[in-house]
Amino acid sequence: MSRSEDETAAVASELAGGFQGGEVVLLTGELGAGKTAFVRGLARGLGADPAEVASPTFVLLTAYPGRLTLHHADLYRLRGDGDERELGLEELPGAEGVLAIEWAERLRDAPWRSALRVSLLHAGDDRRTIRIEEAA
Repeated sequence: MSRSEDETAAVASELAGGFQGGEVVLLTGELGAGKTAFVRGLARGLGADPAEVASPTFVLLTAYPGRLTLHHADLYRLRGDGDERELGLEELPGAEGVLAIEWAERLRDAPWRSALRVSLLHAGDDRRTIRIEEAA
């Protein structure tokens, strides 16, 4: 349970601190659930500047250098007809990177052998329930 945006980011920062490269993080949740705050925490945990992280809704894919490069994708504006393949996500994150995908439920096919699924759910006021599990 997170009671603030800072707590949400802290959970992600701790998680990312153990990343070695090659991790994929699939983020799901409603608008305003804290997906971008979670990615800011990933950035901090990877040694990238969290202040640089913004929702890449119009850019779709952004990279932030750090101890590992954080590749941040936002699929909100995709039509859902497979156009995510044009982004080249299947080639990411690489051995020296981490890939975080907001609105991951819009992926048609997830080409990665393993990934973490992070579900963020509104729990009233500023509280969020954060569920982290291996994606099947």
